[in-house]
Amino acid sequence: MKVNKKVFFLPLLLGLQTAVAQTQKPYEQKISGTNLSFSMQAIPAGKFKMGSNNGKADEKPVNEVTISPFWMATYELTWDLYEPFLYKDYEVNHSTSAVPAAVDAVTRPTKPYLDMTFGMGKEGHPALAMTNYNAIQYCKWLYARTGVFYRLPTEAEWEYACRAGSTTEFSFGADPEALNEYAWYKGNSDGKTHKVGTKKPNAWGLYDMHGNVSEWTWDQYLSDFYAGLKGDKLKDPLAVPTKLYAHSIRGGSYEDQPSELRSAARLGSDPVWKQLDPQIPKSNWWFPEAPFIGMRLVRPVTPPSEAEIKAYYDQPVIQDY
Repeated sequence: MKVNKKVFFLPLLLGLQTAVAQTQKPYEQKISGTNLSFSMQAIPAGKFKMGSNNGKADEKPVNEVTISPFWMATYELTWDLYEPFLYKDYEVNHSTSAVPAAVDAVTRPTKPYLDMTFGMGKEGHPALAMTNYNAIQYCKWLYARTGVFYRLPTEAEWEYACRAGSTTEFSFGADPEALNEYAWYKGNSDGKTHKVGTKKPNAWGLYDMHGNVSEWTWDQYLSDFYAGLKGDKLKDPLAVPTKLYAHSIRGGSYEDQPSELRSAARLGSDPVWKQLDPQIPKSNWWFPEAPFIGMRLVRPVTPPSEAEIKAYYDQPVIQDY
């Protein structure tokens, strides 16, 4: 008897999808060899309308896109979690066991010539002013420490998680007056970052998606990217980076107006953020004039292959002249 393979495999596939949905829960990730940990929220698979008809030109046209399930960090990455990667001596002094060779082999940032907190606070505050390359290398260091693949979110993942099922300008509604309850921005921040998690979270348990620091995404920033989203590109869309500038940044920061904190608002990185850097070529690691950029981790439910992990972490460095 001829077996219809499509009919045979469909229940199996649906069963696997159901199992993923049932097992995908929030969790706490411990960083082995240290006393550090961070929490991750489960973001379910789904569809949403990406962009805004009321926003800027780069937010149009609005497209319904499909997103695979993933986890996203509850909070923006803090200095507490970032410094062991930044300073080798700090890592050694704060480790509970010998630093593994694989961790020691990860390339670390050049020592900044400025106080990269810019006097805004360190403990519990978001790490900031790192480049996109720096952020990816942190993910690589974390992979060496935990054995778990972490990366930056795609623009689509970021907006989907920020909206958390909402269709309004902000995750909590359309009224910017309510930002005081959810975000640190120009109207209430006193011109500085604040400890993460001190405002209300969105419906999916994520804090500071609006404001505090803007957040790196994986994507190349393309002002007309949404116009090309058709067919297969509507599933887990990604503008694969091929150039140093610009990369897409989301969420707005402590120094931005409410309009820049909208769920759909986009920003591209800018070489002028390295204008004060005296080095030639300029640093691959720091944006000394961008003390408003931070990062947030994601982890896909379906892990990539070892080849894909290597390709993500070991992208060739593009020198910035």
